[in-house]
Amino acid sequence: MAAPAEEDSLGALVAQASQHISSLIRAEIELAKSELKFNATRVGTAAALFGVAAFMLHLCLILLSFTLAYGLVQLGMMTWLAFLIVTVFYIVVAGLLALIGWRRLKGLTGMKRTARSLRTLKDGPPDDALTPPTPETAGEIGGHRSPVPSDTGRTRP
Repeated sequence: MAAPAEEDSLGALVAQASQHISSLIRAEIELAKSELKFNATRVGTAAALFGVAAFMLHLCLILLSFTLAYGLVQLGMMTWLAFLIVTVFYIVVAGLLALIGWRRLKGLTGMKRTARSLRTLKDGPPDDALTPPTPETAGEIGGHRSPVPSDTGRTRP
């Protein structure tokens, strides 16, 4: 026959708590695994759909290029010149996009704040960071306020 709850020893209670915590952690890990699997499946499906959409847009860009070139031919331009103009246009656009991307990469500063924060955690704060600057009016009551102009002969009620 099991002993009443009041008579359980402290060791038995700790063992029960440990078992409950262990099973709770296992259940949470299983829940996280199943959620991760579900989310990974959705992300994979979305990535495949984005890939197909990008491929179709690429095909449309190729067809648009032919349309532009043959449109220039219809305006009286030689075929080779029309295709050359369209090609040069795409080269210029690609060059501009690459230049913009290069400038954005050059503007990266790295992780300066994170590195400084990690150094501070490792080495401790610098000595000057421990003492806050004191203003010249420290200790004066109302020293930071501007003076009130004197009365111009008016009396207060």
